Amino acid sequence: MAMRLSTVILPVRRWREGGREQWVRAEGLGFHTAYTYDHLSWRVPFRDGPWFGAVPTLTAAAAATGHIRLGTLVTSPNFRHPVTLAKDLIALDDVSGGRITLGIGAGGSGFDATALGQEPWTPRERADRFGEFVPLLDRLLTEGSVSHRGTYYSADEVRNLPGCVQGPRLPFAVAATGPRGMRIAAGHGQAWVTTGDPKIFETGTSEESVEAVRGQIGKLAAACDEIGRDAAGVEKILLTGFTPDEGRPMESLDAFVDFAGRYAALGIDEIVIHAPIPGTIFAADEKVFERIATEAPKQLN
Repeated sequence: MAMRLSTVILPVRRWREGGREQWVRAEGLGFHTAYTYDHLSWRVPFRDGPWFGAVPTLTAAAAATGHIRLGTLVTSPNFRHPVTLAKDLIALDDVSGGRITLGIGAGGSGFDATALGQEPWTPRERADRFGEFVPLLDRLLTEGSVSHRGTYYSADEVRNLPGCVQGPRLPFAVAATGPRGMRIAAGHGQAWVTTGDPKIFETGTSEESVEAVRGQIGKLAAACDEIGRDAAGVEKILLTGFTPDEGRPMESLDAFVDFAGRYAALGIDEIVIHAPIPGTIFAADEKVFERIATEAPKQLN
């Protein structure tokens, strides 16, 4: 499989003040997929600035583009419910003509975790909720009528007709590093997402990061083996920006190709880079970004 290059567009610009142009530009640059984060707000400095909702943003992006895939990277149970999320996703898939990918993870302990007034969930509860959320969402997107009584989520004769444009449903890209998450990725994911090992982000080396991702891919393979699935059928996505290499890969086309090549050699199928945002950890030269978008896939394939 050829290495794919995708991008993340943070929802920080008003649609008529540069927001729309970013999505159109992403399609013009040839990115495979343009994702956005699904948060109510995010970390500082974005916490105190503009931040728009993922579903309306993706709906507008679907109307403004024609062929680029679109998606979340990632949605979580922190403020989502499977029943209402499924309805939104079916509408998104319809508006886009079948171009939506749902990136989904267990969520963290950031601002979203308490925005609805709840106490922060423990890591165990987040994992428990994720383990119930994803299978129910899978059913809601594939079955015409769903009823479910769970520990955390319920559905009562929920109708989701006509269903997704993509069959049997739109693809899931499951973000996971632990054993329970890997089992969910193996059982329900068309793709698996990693950001590397967060434990070595500040103090690790690029070599340690590569080895960490190698180990994660091995754990995914083991989870697939448990259910008799070929791990080669699960696409592997690296979201950049959170490895010890950060900063350097976006300095030049050559630096990025070297960076991406190391992960491609591990079996990573898709690498996702952030659209530049000045004054943040995602700051980058726009011309370098464009060169990477248009030239790096040719050198990596």
